[in-house]
Order: sequence, then structure tokens, then C-alpha cells
Amino acid sequence: MTRTKAAASASSDVDAVTDAVLTASRLLVAISARSISAVEETITLPQFRLLVVLHNRGPLKHAALAEQLGVNPSTVTRMVDRLTSVGMVQRRASPTSRREVVVDLTVEGRRVVRQVTARRRKEIAAIVAKMPSSARQGLVEVLAAFAEAGGEPPASTALDAI
Repeated sequence: MTRTKAAASASSDVDAVTDAVLTASRLLVAISARSISAVEETITLPQFRLLVVLHNRGPLKHAALAEQLGVNPSTVTRMVDRLTSVGMVQRRASPTSRREVVVDLTVEGRRVVRQVTARRRKEIAAIVAKMPSSARQGLVEVLAAFAEAGGEPPASTALDAI
């Protein structure tokens, strides 16, 4: 195969995989949204993502939380205000410096993350069970490589979270 044909083939392969991932991501986002609204109607998908980050990483300063979420610190402040008002997160003095404030999950926030994750796992498992076993065989390896390339921790440590 010539270099030009190889490059064109690789490009179309990337396009085909990208299209497949985009299609699957629509399904996964829909599952996530349904799972959140079934457990807790007062929070949004981005707010849930904030809860998941805190669940996985522990207490964080606003700036570190904004970096993890890929948003502006002012956005995190508004999200934290909202989640504080519904009792899912709390602000407290940092254990390393009393001048710094960290955001942490409350017991209620942890409960919501666990329940939403359990609902998502159940719905995803039902979909995977409908797939032919031959199609499932390589899925774990492919999805693990995809998540690793994107910097997402494995579900076993990330609680299957969004």
C-alpha cells in the first residue's frame, strides 16, 4: 500500500471510530441523565460530574476542581453554591492550611453518587447483555484503551462515574 493510501485509510478509520464513539456517547449521556433524574431531580449532569470528581479525588480547592472539570473557577463557585444549598457538598478549611477552603462531599452527596452509579451500571449491563457475545469480546479492551487515552481512571476506582 502506498503512503498516500495508507494515510487515507488511517484517516477514514479514525473517522469511522469517531462516528461510532459519538453515537455511543449519545447513548451513555442519555443513560447518565436518566439515572441522575431518577435518583435526584435537583441536580444537573455537570453538577453530578462535580460530585463524581470529589468522590474520586477527595476534597479539592475551587481552582483544582475547576481544572479537573475543565471550567472557569466562577462556574465552580456557582455549582458549589447550588450543591451546598441542597446539602451535597460543603466548604471547609483545608487540613493543610486554615487560610484555604476546600470543597468536599457530604454524606448525602456520597449517597447520590452511589445510587446514580448503581442505576447507570444496571442500565448499561442490560444493554451489554443484549449484544452478541462475539461483539462483547473485544469491547473491554477497546473501551479501556479509549478511556486510558482520554485520561479517565478505570471504573473500578472511578465508581463507573461520568
